[in-house]
Amino acid sequence: MRIGVAGIGKMGAAIAARLIEVGNEAAVWNRTPDKAKAVTGATVVATPAELVKRVEVIISSLTDAAALDAVYKGSSGLLSGDVAGKLFIDMSTVLPATEVALAEAVRGKGAAFVECPVGGSTGPARQGKLIGLMGADAADAARARPILERLCRRLEHAGPVGSGAVLKFAVNLPLMVYWQALGEALALAHSLPVDPARLMDLLSDTSGAATIAKVRAPGIAAMLKGGDPGPVTFNVDGGIKDMQAMLAEAKSRGIDLPLVDKTLACYEETKRHRSGAAEISTVSAYWASRNQK
Repeated sequence: MRIGVAGIGKMGAAIAARLIEVGNEAAVWNRTPDKAKAVTGATVVATPAELVKRVEVIISSLTDAAALDAVYKGSSGLLSGDVAGKLFIDMSTVLPATEVALAEAVRGKGAAFVECPVGGSTGPARQGKLIGLMGADAADAARARPILERLCRRLEHAGPVGSGAVLKFAVNLPLMVYWQALGEALALAHSLPVDPARLMDLLSDTSGAATIAKVRAPGIAAMLKGGDPGPVTFNVDGGIKDMQAMLAEAKSRGIDLPLVDKTLACYEETKRHRSGAAEISTVSAYWASRNQK
C-alpha cells in the first residue's frame, strides 16, 4: 500500500520507518525537509498537496491544532486538491474538538477520517508496539485497522471521532503524575547509602511503578549521578502541552483535575530550571535533588 506521512518528528519518522519495514511504499513530508530526508527508503515530497497525490492513505503526526490547521487547510495543504476516496489518519495528541472539526473538513472533501492518538514513544513505534486509540465511524475504523495493526500491539476503537483524544488523555494522565511522584520518592530516599542505579532498579520493580520505569531507570540513575540520560523520546514540553490540554478538556466537561493542575506547575518549574527539550524523566531527577543540600 502507498502511505504518506505528514510530520516527520521523532514519532512520524519512527512510524514511516515501521511502515516501510513491513512492506509499504511511503512518501513523507515535513516542514523542514532535512528531517524527511533522514527516513531511509521513503520518497520525500515538497508539499502536503503533493503527498496526497502520491498515496492512498495519509497519516499525520503533528504538534498541535495550529499545525494541523496549516498542514491540512493551507494553500498547498493536504485538502487543497482532489482527495475524494482517500483515507486520512491523524495520530496527533490534540483536543477532541480539534479532531471533530478536522473530521468535518476531511469528510466535506469526500474523504474518510480516523483519529488514532497512541500510547507509547518512538521505541514502540519503531517496533509496531504502540497502543492505538481510535475515534471513527465503524466503516472508517475497519478500513484503517489493517494499517494501524502494523503499528500497534493493541488497537482500541473508543467511539466516534473525538473519543480517541479523550482516551489518550486518560492514558497519559497517570504517567504524567508518575514522573513527579517518582521524583518525590527519590527525594525521600536521597540520604540513604544506596547507589542510584540500585535504587531505581528497586523502585521500578515495585507494584507502584509505571510500566515505563524499567526502561527509563538507567537514564534516571545516570542523571542522579550528574550524567546523560540518553536519547530523548518524549520531552518535558510535550508533558506540559498534554496536561494543559487535559485541563482544558476537563474544564469543558465540568471536571476538576487538581492533581494534574499541581503536577503541571511542577513540570513548569522543572522546565525553568532544566529545559523543556529535556527527556521527560528529567522531572523525576530534578525533584529528587531540588531540596537537597
